Amino acid sequence: MDQSLAVAAPSTTRERFVLHRALAAPASTFAEDVRRGLSASPKFLLPHYFYDALGSALFSAICELPEYYVTRAEDEILRTKATEIAAAFGPNVRLAELGSGSARKTRHLIEAILDRQPSLDFFPIDVDAGILTSSSRELLNAYADLSISAICGDFRDPAALLRPYLPPSDARTVVLFLGSSIGNLDPAAAGAMLANLRTALAPGDALLLGADLRKSPSILEPAYDDALGVTAAFNRNLLVRINRELGGTFDLASFDHRAFYNAAEGRIEMHLVSKIAQRVLIDGYEIAFEEGESIHTENSHKYDVATLAALAAAGNFRVERRWTDSNAYFADLLFVAE
Repeated sequence: MDQSLAVAAPSTTRERFVLHRALAAPASTFAEDVRRGLSASPKFLLPHYFYDALGSALFSAICELPEYYVTRAEDEILRTKATEIAAAFGPNVRLAELGSGSARKTRHLIEAILDRQPSLDFFPIDVDAGILTSSSRELLNAYADLSISAICGDFRDPAALLRPYLPPSDARTVVLFLGSSIGNLDPAAAGAMLANLRTALAPGDALLLGADLRKSPSILEPAYDDALGVTAAFNRNLLVRINRELGGTFDLASFDHRAFYNAAEGRIEMHLVSKIAQRVLIDGYEIAFEEGESIHTENSHKYDVATLAALAAAGNFRVERRWTDSNAYFADLLFVAE
């Protein structure tokens, strides 16, 4: 069921904010996914389960760490290149954003677009209705010529969220997928997600995609294994969540955080490694661990020119423009729908 909240625009009765609740029943539950992953060989857990309240707070802390360059690098791009990026979007656009969160970085683009056109329609998508509402209120207070149709749902199926809520328009639709979230998917899944998104767009519409670039492991690995241990706590919080929600008996002290660059696959891998042979109960069933056995919790793929071109082609896009930070650590790319 949709829920709408109207905020009056200056000198008009047009609604400036509507919240659509598009949450569908999940294909599987946390308990089912945990059991499936820990019964597999090798063991794994799905990374989107990192983000309970504590996990989200820990990730926010990670973004402030000196080792974690990703947030700063993309912020530099959007802060210094926003005018150029907005010009590449064209003269009449509307924005959607996958995983919008606080939309802090998005402000650079909103301001640059509103310097070029009299008003802007924004369609932020996030699984957290509270964050959508609070960030939308902040944006509406800051920009009088902005209207927001927020969509609460799981952006892993972007077409299912965009099709019902993007009305017909002469404006070019530009979808933002900032940060490096695309890298959490393996290449086939990333291509499939972009192909899914493409079905909701018209030829000539665009995607601004954030991608972390390949670089020395001496830079990559500390970003996922910081000196303060915040990323280690973020990783172990998956076990905390299993203990709390599924009656698990994980002893956190008996699992080490491990992060390393897998050069053959072009990705950072995060694991939780059992320090001893042990057995853990979860929701009434037993999981055995050998000493040194790991749970694979996350991948973060890194890209180069060839892999980005292949990703665009897999989604039926072409790469039109690319912007990087001053260190060439990160890129925001304009993919145009074929």
